[in-house]
Amino acid sequence: MARKFFVGGNFKMNGTLSSVKEIVENLNKAQLDPNVETVIAPPALYLLVVRELAKKEIGVAAQNVYDKPNGAFTGEISVSQLKDSGIDWVILGHSERRTILAESDQTVASKTKFATENGVSVIWCCGESLEQREAGKTLEVIASQLSALKAQISDWRKIVVAYEPIWAIGTGKVATTEQAQEVHASIRAWLTKEVSQAVADETRILYGGSVSEKNCKDLSKEKDIDGFLVGGASLKPAFVDIINCKV
Repeated sequence: MARKFFVGGNFKMNGTLSSVKEIVENLNKAQLDPNVETVIAPPALYLLVVRELAKKEIGVAAQNVYDKPNGAFTGEISVSQLKDSGIDWVILGHSERRTILAESDQTVASKTKFATENGVSVIWCCGESLEQREAGKTLEVIASQLSALKAQISDWRKIVVAYEPIWAIGTGKVATTEQAQEVHASIRAWLTKEVSQAVADETRILYGGSVSEKNCKDLSKEKDIDGFLVGGASLKPAFVDIINCKV
């Protein structure tokens, strides 16, 4: 079964009510490739308005969720609250949360388990720092992150993997197509060996890290790159070009 190409837009902590509405209106008016699954992740404050305004073909994701049911967890958002609001996706394990907010591999895995078991799909992020890449530890680091995930989940159907080399996020540096494909192929090989051939064949592996309208076409041609998780470019009109990179 062919894996459906997937493009996610992570707005991060950017935008105002008016600018976010403008982005959604632009996507609604655009002719988006129907063979691409498109999901956008605005800041939590704008999730409801984005879900109300965006056409139904566009998915909406939160940028975080907690791994407990509703309760005394100030500042957190629950899986059931996302579902109640029509939000079917969440980004977990982004390097900014792993590094700035010190979320461990185990914390990310626990959140992923709770989300997927309760009906919310996950864009699960992994990736290495520049120091780790230069030390030749890229595949080792990612295997460790994947192992923590495997220890807590058994059903991979609601998970999309996003490989984001930390050194390429927002820096303008982009992994070469060969570098990206090498890591994507190694992730698929890990899934084959450690989980199953079926999961390896069906799981979509996205590339993230300074993806733009200029480099997306070349990256999309690689056999193990099944889409993108886009940061800054998702705030610009060129996001449509990235979604339509296969056309």
